[in-house]
Amino acid sequence: MWRVKSPWIRLPVLEPLPDGSYRSVLVNARIAKDTERAPVIAAARRGEDLDPARARYIRVIQYEVPGRGDSKAEQVTVITTITDFRQAPAAVLAQACHQRWEHETGNQQLKTYLRGPGVVLRSRSPDMVRQEIWGYLLTHYAISALICQAATGAGVDPDRVKFKRTVRIIRRRVTSPAFSP
Repeated sequence: MWRVKSPWIRLPVLEPLPDGSYRSVLVNARIAKDTERAPVIAAARRGEDLDPARARYIRVIQYEVPGRGDSKAEQVTVITTITDFRQAPAAVLAQACHQRWEHETGNQQLKTYLRGPGVVLRSRSPDMVRQEIWGYLLTHYAISALICQAATGAGVDPDRVKFKRTVRIIRRRVTSPAFSP
């Protein structure tokens, strides 16, 4: 399953499916000319076997993710090689993609916002590397718990609170004499 930028990729509808997804064909990017793409898409519409080097049958799932704060909802397009909707309904795959995205976001929060972009671990021994990683993980957990507590108290979904902004606020406040961990 892959997330794609829908405006940059042409995915023809071969067959709408009952779960809201649709069967399509992904044509090799090296086949750039429409005159070369058209016969491949026509063969896919007829249900013919495709040369895997030129094209592949796929299924397209589109769903919306609510916006954060004042931003708009985002349209997400996911493609998969699981073409049978009974094997994996669109809602199940969309949820799996969303969960994976949550994990990727957590990794980004640790690597980019807490540690800093391009910064490597400072420790030189395996034990100290483990200790440093645990320090980052505990800090991430503490900030996430703070976000959850503050958002819940304000009646806001914690997923709508921006981690990066929270880290900046904490960094500004940590030097204050009134700061209390």
